[in-house]
Amino acid sequence: MEQITILIADDHPLFRKGLRALLATLPQVRVVGEAANGADAVRLAAELHPDVVLMDLQMPGGDGLSAVRAIVAAQPETRVLVVTMFQDDDSIFAAMRTGARGYVLKDMDDDDITRAILAVGRGDAIFSPAIATRMMSFFSARPAQPIPTVPELTESERNVLRLMAKGLNNDAIAQQLAFSPKTVRNY
Repeated sequence: MEQITILIADDHPLFRKGLRALLATLPQVRVVGEAANGADAVRLAAELHPDVVLMDLQMPGGDGLSAVRAIVAAQPETRVLVVTMFQDDDSIFAAMRTGARGYVLKDMDDDDITRAILAVGRGDAIFSPAIATRMMSFFSARPAQPIPTVPELTESERNVLRLMAKGLNNDAIAQQLAFSPKTVRNY
């Protein structure tokens, strides 16, 4: 198995040192760099091309989410694992939207964090048990909402489009939606 190269991005030197020491025990992993802020993480990711970036969310010099977004946009082959203390829904889903491949909490034990890093290194997506539970609660607590096919259209525009797709002409659409024919033409 090829070595997985890692970039650690965290503003706490003691945490970086501890993570580096843990990863040094794994022959299949090699730490290639460390960053203390988001801007350095983006720069080092571009220079070093690591397989995985371990990213904290709250750092000076550019937050972790902006750094994740920039890294994933510039190097889609680099996978990002968020390693943080924040377990609120906003942080979790924001990280997922930026392209993070996983989200784990810093209070995980050594074996679990190691498994998470190796999984992301293989290309898997992974979430710590606490985060997976929050995600399940989030999705099961909300009724499914239809996703608009063309989200930038207004509801009226979508109604006109739906009726056009059924083959109705402008006059028939105007009559059915109680619009003037001119309004339908404008849509």
